[in-house]
Amino acid sequence: MGCSCEWGIFENYWPAVKLLHNIVITVKTIAVGALGAFIAWFFGMPAPFITGPAIFVSVASLAGLKTDIPVKLRDMVFLAIGITLGASVTPEILAAAGNWPISLAIMCFGTGLIMIVGGWIFQRAFNTNRKTALLCSTPGHLSYVLSFGTDIGADTAIISVIQSIRLLLLTLLVPVAIAVLTDADMSMRAPIGAVMPPIHLAVLTILSGILGFGLLKLKVPAAFLLAGMFFSSLGHGVGVITGGMPITISTTAFVLIGALMGTRFSGVTMALLRRAALGGLFITAFGLVVAMAAAMLAHLATGLPLVWVIIAFAPGGFETMVAMAGVIGADPAFVAFHHVSRLFFLSAFVPIALSWKSAER
Repeated sequence: MGCSCEWGIFENYWPAVKLLHNIVITVKTIAVGALGAFIAWFFGMPAPFITGPAIFVSVASLAGLKTDIPVKLRDMVFLAIGITLGASVTPEILAAAGNWPISLAIMCFGTGLIMIVGGWIFQRAFNTNRKTALLCSTPGHLSYVLSFGTDIGADTAIISVIQSIRLLLLTLLVPVAIAVLTDADMSMRAPIGAVMPPIHLAVLTILSGILGFGLLKLKVPAAFLLAGMFFSSLGHGVGVITGGMPITISTTAFVLIGALMGTRFSGVTMALLRRAALGGLFITAFGLVVAMAAAMLAHLATGLPLVWVIIAFAPGGFETMVAMAGVIGADPAFVAFHHVSRLFFLSAFVPIALSWKSAER
């Protein structure tokens, strides 16, 4: 009876203990990410405030440190990045949207090619069944891919790790590709210009938060990021709102989104990582080659800046790539439009590709 009473007292404190435990995990994750950002910036890595945290938090997660960014904090980060990106939208940029259908068609073709050809190679090179191979090769839409894989009996554990490896490598390799192929500034130096008045920022945050919750209910991908972009783009586009996000807020948001990428490896065992590593490297390399070729084709066909098209065509990492657009001054509306379209394309194409009859080996 006494033991039961003591346990009852403990239960009363358990929510507070659990909350404190989660806060400690979050603080550790942010601290590791901040250290990674500083070191990456110190050594001049491309996009240091994203790539540095991604590397350090990934390594810490694989080393056994429990890492996590709470959902509510993640949503706040996406909202801040959306508002940051929307500040760069101008009427001149939107006037160029007439070329987007051409680049969109090329992107969809490249996306389908990555999945079908990559899945075919993966199936034979890594001795996996066709369903698992195709889902491992799907360039993005991870939550949809995993739920679909569960329904059809694919190996979701290996799919999850391979897709996580692919997203991390894309986060690290796309800035390098941009630095090599273009003259874009990847240092993430503080921009020179006016800062948004606090009242404008407050209004944008409230309106974007309301819209974000609505889009979340409708299961729209990256709901808060898109909501922030929408109101910020609208306000800046018509001239009602002026100035950009304070650099301390935008930099913190970039660091947190990099750390969020690294938390995908929390709880992944080394045995599973070794099993998935080679496949993840292959899928990333193949997808990046196809995406870069498609980006070059779209650049030549439309005259759009190559750096814009590279980020828009990157095969996965929607939130990270839209954030990357802000790093190098690409049109965030163009990049977001193509990444959202890729997710909708995959929603329709994945079940079609899996339904095609093919001999299992």
